[in-house]
Amino acid sequence: MNIIKRLEWRYATKKFDKTKKLPISKLNILKQAFNLTATSFGLQTISLVVVKNSKLRTLLLEHSFKQAQVIDASDLLVICIKNTIIDKDVNDYFDSIKTIRNTSETILEPYRNNLIKTMTGMSAKEQQQWSMNQAYIALGNLMTVCAIEGIDSCPMEGFIPEKYDDVLNLKEKGLKSVLLLPVGYRAEDDMFAGFKKVRKAISDTVFEL
Repeated sequence: MNIIKRLEWRYATKKFDKTKKLPISKLNILKQAFNLTATSFGLQTISLVVVKNSKLRTLLLEHSFKQAQVIDASDLLVICIKNTIIDKDVNDYFDSIKTIRNTSETILEPYRNNLIKTMTGMSAKEQQQWSMNQAYIALGNLMTVCAIEGIDSCPMEGFIPEKYDDVLNLKEKGLKSVLLLPVGYRAEDDMFAGFKKVRKAISDTVFEL
C-alpha cells in the first residue's frame, strides 16, 4: 500500500451512496483507531458517538444546515468532549495505569497530583478548549485511517452543537458535540471525487533548518 496514494484518493465526500453500508469490521477499525488516538497526558477527555439510527439522523439534518452527508453516509460519527474534567477522571486514569502496567503508587502519586492540579487550575471554558484540541487530533487520525481502509469521509464543523446535544442526550453523559465525520462510500456521480487536489508546493509549506 502506498499511503500517499491513499491520501491523494481521499477527499471531503460531498455525496455518499446511501445504499452502501460499512461492514462491522470496518466500523470496528474506526472505533479502535479513535480509542488509540494520542491525547495530551493520555487522559482521553473525548468520546465518539456512532449514530446509525435513521430517525435520529433525520432530526439532526435540520441542525446541520441541510447537509445531506448526515443522512446519506453509512454512519455518522460525532466527536464529543467532556463538559468538565474532574478529579475522578484523573484518578481513574492513573488507577488504570496501576492495573495495566502494575506501576506502584509511589511512582504515580506526584504525576497524579500534578495533573489534578493542572486540570483544577483551568476554568470550564479552558478545559473544553483543551479537550477540543484533542478532538481535532482524533478527527485527523480517523480521516487518515479512513483513507487507508478505503472508507470515504467528510469532516464537518457546520452544525449546531447545542441541538445535537439535545437530540442525542449528550448532556446526560456530561458530553458536548464538537465535530462530525460522516463515513461510508462515495456516490458514483459525485463530481467532486474526480477533482484534482489543489495544494501549495511542498517547498512552500515544509521547511528544513
